[in-house]
Amino acid sequence: MQDLFSEEQAYQPLADRMRPQTLQQMVGQSHLLSPGKPLRQAIEAGKLHSMLFWGPPGTGKTTLARLIAKYSDAQFLSLSAVLSGVKDIRAAIEQAKQFSGVTVLFVDEVHRFNKSQQDAFLPHIEDGTIVFVGATTENPSFELNNALLSRTRTYLLKSFTEQELEELVKLALQDEQRGLGSLKLKIVDDGLAMLIKAADGDARRVLTFVEILADLEIEGLISVQQVTEVVSQGHRRFDNKGDIFYEQISALHKSVRGSDPDAALYWLCRMLDGGCDPLYIARRVVRMASEDIGNADPRALEICMNAWLTFERLGSPEGDLAIGQAVVYLACAAKSNAVYLAFKQAMSDARETGSLDVPVHLRNAPTRFMKDLGYGQDYRYAHEESDAFAAGEKYFPDDMTVTRYYQPVDRGLEIRIAEKLKHLRNLNKEADDK
Repeated sequence: MQDLFSEEQAYQPLADRMRPQTLQQMVGQSHLLSPGKPLRQAIEAGKLHSMLFWGPPGTGKTTLARLIAKYSDAQFLSLSAVLSGVKDIRAAIEQAKQFSGVTVLFVDEVHRFNKSQQDAFLPHIEDGTIVFVGATTENPSFELNNALLSRTRTYLLKSFTEQELEELVKLALQDEQRGLGSLKLKIVDDGLAMLIKAADGDARRVLTFVEILADLEIEGLISVQQVTEVVSQGHRRFDNKGDIFYEQISALHKSVRGSDPDAALYWLCRMLDGGCDPLYIARRVVRMASEDIGNADPRALEICMNAWLTFERLGSPEGDLAIGQAVVYLACAAKSNAVYLAFKQAMSDARETGSLDVPVHLRNAPTRFMKDLGYGQDYRYAHEESDAFAAGEKYFPDDMTVTRYYQPVDRGLEIRIAEKLKHLRNLNKEADDK
């Protein structure tokens, strides 16, 4: 009887078995690895430099790191920032020092390391002990130390296209040595399309789906129903509070600002489908109402607040529609960022001008002592003035220049607001001229 735990019996996932062994076998990342591209030339020439691979899961970051070591006859060492600490880093560096040749140290999920852990690599990158290759799904500009970034070159890896995923699936089904060719399986066209859609650009995911289908002991042709059963629990790629999260909320916001209700709805649904908290979206939508619509259509804020309240009462999926209604309204509404810009400028002045005193005539005088100090003296109560407006009255601090922060745009209700403000400012000018 064979040992179940022997090397011959060790399980190796299909995605790992199908890992390319040469650059010619690589599928995807043509912007980096096509003949003549600088990275490919460097790999083929064995001219190594420390680098970062930034991209979504399943785009070949680990595979590319292994190929780099292979083409350079380098020792390949691997660390996971999820499981490793400074002790493991030191052990890897010591192993690299013991090796007479070049060592490629691959660090997966490098953004998970804190500052001190990232700093531990720096002297060994500089003295050539290791060629550092990091992999991250997060934006290196935000997650990695500047010192580490300055010593590495960043390469952006892209999600696989549908055509590239289809090529991978067909290779896996045909390859008898590394793949499932011996099973003689095929997938109906509609099932293959469904499989690729569910993989969402992730090569590892699509090969995992194929392996699960093969384990069902299907003979011959894989049906749409069988594919549906395997992929039904899959979600679109959506990393809560990660790069894709912020990219999609940015796309939603810009679609609203650009008055494109269809694109805005699409990005809203992408986020909801990916598992984003609808209450987070509701809060952002309220922000959009003030930032991008403002007083051009004050109803926008009310509609967004009502959508938020509706979702809190109904939950999902019923409440999702109210958020969708608010998003469409915002996209179609007249746009103005006048309040947003005015607020930013006023806040800047408030911080820069320091503690300027409130003019005496604007201060309340609830006590006799305050009245004796002149608080509130000469204040003009607007409701007692003509048209409820005290022409010529001053409300800024005495030592501060009067500034016009709010500049209404020529759209929506702000057209009327601008007309009124112009009239009031003319009254002020007339009062000042007297």
